[in-house]
Amino acid sequence: MRAIAVIGANVLTDNGLREARCLVEGERIGRLDAPVPPGALRIDGTGLLLLPGIVDLHGDAFERQLQPRPGVDIDATMALLDTDRQLLANGITTAYHAATLSWEPGLRGVGTFRRLLEARARLASALGADHRIHLRLETFAMDAWPDAEAAILSGAVHMLAFNDHTAEIARRCEDPARAARYAERAGITSREMLNLARAMLGREAEVPPFLARAAATARAAGLPMASHDDASPEARARWRALGCRICEFPMNAETGLAAREAGEAVIMGAPNVLRGGSHMGWHSAEAMVRAGACDILASDYFYPAMARAPLLLAARGVLPLPEAWALVAANAARAAGLHDRGRIAEGLRADLVLVETEADYGPRVLATIAAGRIAQLAPEAAARLR
Repeated sequence: MRAIAVIGANVLTDNGLREARCLVEGERIGRLDAPVPPGALRIDGTGLLLLPGIVDLHGDAFERQLQPRPGVDIDATMALLDTDRQLLANGITTAYHAATLSWEPGLRGVGTFRRLLEARARLASALGADHRIHLRLETFAMDAWPDAEAAILSGAVHMLAFNDHTAEIARRCEDPARAARYAERAGITSREMLNLARAMLGREAEVPPFLARAAATARAAGLPMASHDDASPEARARWRALGCRICEFPMNAETGLAAREAGEAVIMGAPNVLRGGSHMGWHSAEAMVRAGACDILASDYFYPAMARAPLLLAARGVLPLPEAWALVAANAARAAGLHDRGRIAEGLRADLVLVETEADYGPRVLATIAAGRIAQLAPEAAARLR
């Protein structure tokens, strides 16, 4: 693999930002300011930031790739290939696709889950980013457990999160208009959706032993585990007892602070930062960061937010740029147990992003290097190659 040298950029190192020459040798980062070997591809980084590649731990947007409209299903191979382009264009070099496995048929059923795993395995050498599976396991998904367990034991799942949406879905399905929206994505009628949700609630006694078994399987496999939409410190404590050390989208600062005080990672949405608040009317991600109740940002439903959100937080004086970028890189990598990425240091995986910050239209990713290869190059960046 040809060596790459990024020259003249402001590089985010473990000691802060400084102008440096960054050498990429094979799939790894070389020593900063090392001599450029003959024949290396040179990239002029003057005026740009060179930042660690983004690690996205929770990408719900992938569901829209599989089903862009309710009931309209897209081949998983095509969805992954197109998503790969989107990720790299936005500086995301490691992506955890939030794949929900529930009691619902259709988008969140076992058939879709199987097709996703098959497509990911088939495309392993064709994708530029590192695509991983974040299994969102519904707490009532007892019947889907054989597929989930097999995927965990085979190494096809890289994170397990527990979702508890069944009671809410059953309540909403009492309204025919809302029931229709759930039914469309599941490929059944509104009445069937309501009856199915009610039937699942009737099996509530099966849930605790199911969750205990699922958590034990994930722990044995060494998977990071998360809980989702925790409403209180007490709820967080219950998930902590099962081994969930990641708190996704806590519904208030009190819960986020309780998780952080216990040494746990707390994820909020990068789109929340861009919008100035939650689209669900919940807590502000920026406020959570200011309070010390959030240490990771994820794309949630919008990939382009990942590169912009930390730069916005830095511009607003919420955090210095190194700490703000850690929200989408170093902190996320550490929470996932990925100790080979998330920082720019010798010997780490060469996942790098060249970012322009001075354009009238805001920050923009000009180039993305993934595992030592130039995986994405904006037209303006082509003139910087030598």
